[in-house]
This record gives sequence, structure tokens and C-alpha cells, in this order.
Amino acid sequence: MLTFEEKIAIIEEFKELDKKQVSLGRINFHYEDSLYDKKNIVYHLHPNGNGFVYAGEIDDYPADERGMVNIRHFSEAELRTIVREAIDSLSSTPAEKNPVFEEWMNDFEQSLFLMREDDGFHVYAGEDLEGSFNSYKEAANFLEQEGFSRI
Repeated sequence: MLTFEEKIAIIEEFKELDKKQVSLGRINFHYEDSLYDKKNIVYHLHPNGNGFVYAGEIDDYPADERGMVNIRHFSEAELRTIVREAIDSLSSTPAEKNPVFEEWMNDFEQSLFLMREDDGFHVYAGEDLEGSFNSYKEAANFLEQEGFSRI
């Protein structure tokens, strides 16, 4: 297990993070350039080696309900990886992380395009907006109800 000092040294390598002292000798590291309300990357790093990294936007980690992963037993490589992925996950929008651009066609060979954009999923006929939806499922249901199939 890495010591408290070793963990701090590794995390301080990420120059985009700001170190903040909190209660009981714990330290947080903030990412002020986050595109989200979430700014805490490392939360309550404690002198006993316990601490958390925000992984709520990363699929590969078993995060708690707050999106936090305990890093107490992480190796040097694991710690570097999760901190880098956490920063990257807060540096790009959902549309950049998981882009969607699909063509849908009906029996009359008319086509519509489904795109993920920052504020949701949008259906276009050429340059004209046909509909805006909060989720992919809502947009796909709309297209299917209108007689379109993904090609």
C-alpha cells in the first residue's frame, strides 16, 4: 500500500489539480476546469492512506452512490490511471465521450439523422430540427413510431 506522502506526490504530478487542506489532516484535490459542477477529483485523502477518487463518469470502476472509489489499496500505476481518467472524464461533454450520429430511413426512402449533442438527442431532417429528446431511448421510440428504422 502506498503511504500518504507517496499518494500526495503522485497526485501532485497532475498540475491541473489544486490541493486543498480540509479537516482532520485530510486533503482534497480540485479540478477547477471541470465542465461539470463536480470539481473534487480526490476527496478526503487521509494520513492513514484512505481516500477517494471521483469516478462517477467512468464505467470501469465500482463507484459508490456518490461516484467515489476508495483508493486505499491502489498501486502507483492504478492511482495514476484513475486520477488521469477522472480528470479526462470531467474535461469532455457526454457528446464527446459517447458520440451518436445515426441515419434512420423509412419505407419511402426518406431519411432522418439522430445526433447526440450537449443538451440531449436531436433528430434532424437535413438542417431542420424535427425533435429534441432527453435520452437515446426517447429519440429512437419517436423515430420508430414515425416508421423509421436505423440503417
